[in-house]
Amino acid sequence: MPKEITSPTSRQPTTGKRSGRPTLRTIAELTGLAVTTISRALSDDPLINHDTRKRVREVALSVGYSPDRAAQRLKTGRTNVISVLLDPHEEILGFGTSLLYGLTKALQGTAYHLIVMPNFVDTSNVEAVDYIVRNNLADGLIFTRTEQLDTRVRLLLENNFPFVSHGRTEFSTPHPYVDYDNYAFAYEAARRLIAKGRQKLTIILPSRRLTFSQHMLHGFMTVVREAGVAYELPDNITLDSAAGEVRDHFRARAQQPDSPDGLICPGEVSAMAAITGLNESGWALGKHYDMVAKQTSRLLSDIQPGVETIYEDLTAAGEQLGRLLIRRIADPHATDMQLLMPPQIGFATSGH
Repeated sequence: MPKEITSPTSRQPTTGKRSGRPTLRTIAELTGLAVTTISRALSDDPLINHDTRKRVREVALSVGYSPDRAAQRLKTGRTNVISVLLDPHEEILGFGTSLLYGLTKALQGTAYHLIVMPNFVDTSNVEAVDYIVRNNLADGLIFTRTEQLDTRVRLLLENNFPFVSHGRTEFSTPHPYVDYDNYAFAYEAARRLIAKGRQKLTIILPSRRLTFSQHMLHGFMTVVREAGVAYELPDNITLDSAAGEVRDHFRARAQQPDSPDGLICPGEVSAMAAITGLNESGWALGKHYDMVAKQTSRLLSDIQPGVETIYEDLTAAGEQLGRLLIRRIADPHATDMQLLMPPQIGFATSGH
């Protein structure tokens, strides 16, 4: 084992500019440690004590050091890259930024770096997944908007490529995932509206090809059938519909007979759009109708405190995605790799 060399006072890190690209030797000169010790500290080798690893990372950050990924890949076969396929999902406020923040927290202090690739609403992006796998561009993959028989999951399982999906599938082969319990969300939301005395419920569902749409529909239908209340499922709007389309739907529906008086919105944008449309038709929240919405930020409760909300913690989901993927990369046979996150009912009152 290489011996650590005590850092002399004269070799403390400086703030002056250095010419050329920083290397391991640059950090070694600044800390007084051996190059091999620097390399192992940056690789988070547990045989290097924690304080040394921390000091080496701080110096590496201060001088702008980044590893030579080509050389690293040749030596270890690893890229130290985690790739994320992320769609904009503008309907859910802060979806991408919250997930990425959580992922960054999970990867902090590790050798891994994130590369984000766009995943557009109208495609599963299986071509991008295939390209990453064939060219070994990452050590692991995270993706969102999971479908019931997702071709990306099939491809990754067949190639034994480490991944964690944000959402479940209906494959019989188990695979790593982090998901939100959308069945419980819809069930609780419908139950609350019925408790308020609402007689006809409606819900804005995600696209039917997405797995969580089926979970949400199941939770909704379980309650309305148990209670025997009327309901309707809009066939012209989804969670991905533009806000203007959602507004127009509810404005028009309020002007027709037998309009629903209990609304469930799985996103804050759709909730605000529905409220606008109903207001334009003379409907008042809390009087003519009530609403329960999924909340991922404070915006809805700050603007419309009359709306009951149920919270989904996307930052926590991102952190769990990162932690599970690191485990999967380290151990292909790791167990307990499925996590279903419950709705945070404690956040479900107005203003929280």
